[in-house]
Amino acid sequence: MSENISDTFGQQLRQMRSDVLAQLRQHRGGTIGRAEAAAEAKANESDDWATADAERDLNIALEERESEELVAIDNALKRIEDGSFGVCNACGADIETARLHAAPTATRCLACQEKHEKNSGERPPAGY
Repeated sequence: MSENISDTFGQQLRQMRSDVLAQLRQHRGGTIGRAEAAAEAKANESDDWATADAERDLNIALEERESEELVAIDNALKRIEDGSFGVCNACGADIETARLHAAPTATRCLACQEKHEKNSGERPPAGY
């Protein structure tokens, strides 16, 4: 992949990383840590235990998803550094530029991703 294209995706990935970190901070109530956020959420829980459980489960799921997204972004940035960005880790072919624009953390070309999903029953997040 050319240096200009790698720079473009690097900028996009760094912006994505910044956005995800901002979302995590927002979920946690600003700059407080996970423990403080949990204590605050516990203090603010409604008397309806079912609603409180659902809210807590949703917050945990959102935080896990955002953490996984951060790992994927960091891995993509590492691939840019080592020159393997944009190469399918399954077949070694170039990943289509349009696919990378839609999902810059993609590690497989579209054909290999479809095979992977078919074999595993896994559905990726939107945009992959």
